[in-house]
Amino acid sequence: MSQLHIPSLLLANVSVVFFCAALMLYSWWRGRHERTLLWASVMLFLEGAGLILNALRGLGFDWVPIVVGNVVLLLCIGMTWAAMRTFCGREPRWWLVTLGAWGWLLLCLWPAFYGDIRWRVTAFTLLLVAYMLAAMHELWRARGQQVSILAAQLLMGGHVLFHILRMLFGTWGNNGSAPYSPMFVALLIESVLYAVGMAFLVLSMVKERAEQQYRVAAYSDPLTGIGNRRAFLSAGEHLLRLCAEQRQPVALLLCDLDHFKAINDRLGHAEGDRVLQAFSAGVVDRLRKTDVFGRIGGEEFACLVAGSQAEALALAERIRREFAEASGSCAQSVSIGVASSTVGGYDLPRLLSLADQALYAAKRSGRNQVLAFGADGEPLAAYSR
Repeated sequence: MSQLHIPSLLLANVSVVFFCAALMLYSWWRGRHERTLLWASVMLFLEGAGLILNALRGLGFDWVPIVVGNVVLLLCIGMTWAAMRTFCGREPRWWLVTLGAWGWLLLCLWPAFYGDIRWRVTAFTLLLVAYMLAAMHELWRARGQQVSILAAQLLMGGHVLFHILRMLFGTWGNNGSAPYSPMFVALLIESVLYAVGMAFLVLSMVKERAEQQYRVAAYSDPLTGIGNRRAFLSAGEHLLRLCAEQRQPVALLLCDLDHFKAINDRLGHAEGDRVLQAFSAGVVDRLRKTDVFGRIGGEEFACLVAGSQAEALALAERIRREFAEASGSCAQSVSIGVASSTVGGYDLPRLLSLADQALYAAKRSGRNQVLAFGADGEPLAAYSR
């Protein structure tokens, strides 16, 4: 360690930390909607400032590194928790974020604490562990999100482990935290590695979540919350492949709300939207998790369900009947065309075409009924009002 030029190492480390903080701040400024980046940049700026202040030991004003420097570092650690809470959609509790710093100030008023490096290292480590565990717990809450949660938790866990080892096995003499001590050099190296790792992982988590949100938006219908045509076709092809491999029958239900344009014209588009939402919610309640459902047109919905044609027809009739009953005096109804893989095979475009033929046969026959595409190429009456 004596061959290292500590001031140069400190300058390099602080420069890297401040550079990461500036990049994080710039990333936040570009969009100004992801506050996780803002709090993470504040965290890194505080870490850089804390490293500088803690290096000012042995210069005749030790109260600066001992009191001010560690207060700044504890605020940095608290901001880590604030950033993770924000990422998980929870507001930071600022009084708790700053509680560690206030506690340090109070402890430094106690002469025995202020003058003993062992007490100071122990207290700092315990406060760091508490904040890091709180931050890791926040990330655990968000474990359902497919982002770099585990990597961030591992990095924080390594940070905690380093400081615990420092507390237990570090140099505990009065010179143990001097700028030229081996422990101080190790602390500098670990700090910059942690800062760079956190900057990378926070940016990665924010980017991955944004991509997920864009992907969900691209595959979902904003009005009803179910899948759109693209999502239905993608998930439908997957279900058909599974059913084909298992030689399990599958059926497609094509649903079209009757006289929907008249509802919009007579009652307004807001009422039309409510009808679409009510219908989709009713169908979702009837489907299994393995079934595929989506809005593929204005008032047109499609369901792909594993099972025989008879089971699909019974499901379609329940959907038709319950929607008509729920409409009450508004007299809303739905026509449904059904096509089974026993007739159309495991070809989604063909099943859609056959179900479409059955659907429009139901429309021509008076609406508010269920028709299935028969093996002879003719729609078969199944259920009607």
